[in-house]
Amino acid sequence: MHQPIKFYQTGTHTVGNRLLKPEQRTVQSDRSRSNSLNCGHRACQGCGEALGARYAIDAAMSAARRQLVAANATGCLEVFSTPYPESSWQIPWIHSLFGNAAAVATGMAAAMKVKNRGDVRVVAQGGDGGTTDIGFGCLSGMFERNDDVLYICYDNEAYMNTGVQRSSATPPAARTATTAAVGDAPGNVFGQGKDLPAIAMAHGIPYVATATVADLHDLEDKVAKAIAIRGAKYIHIFVPCPLGWGAAAHDTIRLARLAKETGLFPVFEAEQGEVTGILKIRRKLPVEEYLKPQRRFAHLFAPTPRPEIIARIQAIADRNIRRYGLLDEGAR
Repeated sequence: MHQPIKFYQTGTHTVGNRLLKPEQRTVQSDRSRSNSLNCGHRACQGCGEALGARYAIDAAMSAARRQLVAANATGCLEVFSTPYPESSWQIPWIHSLFGNAAAVATGMAAAMKVKNRGDVRVVAQGGDGGTTDIGFGCLSGMFERNDDVLYICYDNEAYMNTGVQRSSATPPAARTATTAAVGDAPGNVFGQGKDLPAIAMAHGIPYVATATVADLHDLEDKVAKAIAIRGAKYIHIFVPCPLGWGAAAHDTIRLARLAKETGLFPVFEAEQGEVTGILKIRRKLPVEEYLKPQRRFAHLFAPTPRPEIIARIQAIADRNIRRYGLLDEGAR
């Protein structure tokens, strides 16, 4: 079970880990971490996906005792980490097509079974476009067969690599290259998109979880738990994109935290289709706190404020809070 840890400022910019017992520290604070996604890649400054991939795969490597292989869908993560002939990956890593990372990983898992290498764990990873859209069929097949693969989706809510086009994970009212901020209903329309964690739960697979790059202990704990489970697993990680969202590079962690604290991104885990754990909201915040730092939502505030649209987004957050029971009794 995930145990919340209180961090303390030490008088410098160093926070927390040195004051904790070794068993309470994160994988990232360990000098022996694998650095699976190493330096030298070409991610944008403040890239949430680069953080999410490093955190998740280092945690998976630790849990698997460095016996790990990965399939990676086409997308931002693949492009910035493997510009030919270079690679920042320090693990056995295969580049799949945009839409078949889950199928390729299934083949890898089958090969490990035939070779009697059950100690080697298999991870597939992709962005929201390669997961919720192009790779949706292969992913559903992996879930339905209960293949022994951990699939990780790094959700930055659009096709960032090809020019910030809308995906089925793009939130309502967001401006993208294909959802212009014009007209009576500016930005992405309401009532579309897919809730992939809920769809994964509907398959009844052994483990489904959501996480953000703002809570490293929670993310690492969920990855380690998933690695220990046999069968299909799915983890959906919220990774802000400064370039595509029009946000400051230094606000990546802040935005991830605000998405959780407003209720727009519920953080939970489920087993066999039933929710088994919730990361509660510590202090409930209005959705404006999350929307204002992002230029993709600027049209909701100026030149003509759109309180009716903001109210509809707030209603989505409130529904998530009710559905998952995200509020502690003492939350304000």
